[in-house]
Amino acid sequence: MTAILELQNVCKQYEGSSFKLNEVSFTIPNGSIVGFIGSNGAGKTTTMGTIIGTLKKDSGTIHVFGEEFLQQPALKEEIGVVFDNMTFSNNLNTIQLGKVMRLLYKSWDQEMYRHYLKLFSLPAKEKIKGFSRGMSMKLSLAVALSHDAKLFILDEATAGLDPAGRAEILEVCVAIVKEKKRGILMSSHITSDIEKIADKLIFIKDGEIVLNVMKETLLQKHGIFSCTRNDFEQLNKANIVAYFERDDLIDVLVSTTDGLPATFTKQPFSIDDVSLILMRGVVV
Repeated sequence: MTAILELQNVCKQYEGSSFKLNEVSFTIPNGSIVGFIGSNGAGKTTTMGTIIGTLKKDSGTIHVFGEEFLQQPALKEEIGVVFDNMTFSNNLNTIQLGKVMRLLYKSWDQEMYRHYLKLFSLPAKEKIKGFSRGMSMKLSLAVALSHDAKLFILDEATAGLDPAGRAEILEVCVAIVKEKKRGILMSSHITSDIEKIADKLIFIKDGEIVLNVMKETLLQKHGIFSCTRNDFEQLNKANIVAYFERDDLIDVLVSTTDGLPATFTKQPFSIDDVSLILMRGVVV
């Protein structure tokens, strides 16, 4: 699969802050859903801001569809954005918003917009300021889907939704990439949502990518187990991804369970378990 988005050594530091994106590099292949996972303040939203151009990177390159993004302003039409905070005018209703969007996007599809308004059960005449958080997220996604975007940047797109609403959004995400012509970068604190649909997982901590792995590789090849310090010392250090010390035991994430001492047994684990060790523990 070719890359729809490629970041190479992207850095960004805020004036007066110790936080820094430190040489962030990753790709999103066509037809893939990439889960972007990290704690609050880890750098997810900052990274997304540099991708769409709302934040100016200090260094590094960002290519969208093989083109340097900042040198091709027209590429913005190819990107659909759903952020945690909606920026549409609160005094408009959804029909009025559609008329505004038609003037902003050359490829705006009014029929498609109406389709998603109906699919998401969004009212036509109620002002946006009366929308719940979940309704606002659905409206942002409806807009993104209606101007023929190829790359979707979804920051907490399922936040504020009940289980049925989240399932609805996830189904739409899977449908978006079905023809292998689009790609999605999706962050969410609800890691079970990412686990259901993502092909690839990127974990970010303190502005650095600490793990970039295909989901199936993580779930099938990696392993998590708890051990004593003495047992920990027996492990092949080259296989240790991260570890977290708690009480008298150490939780360990390894890249392969092959060659482990006979006393170690692989435990069932989820992406949430992996995230906890990476975010709270020591990354090797």
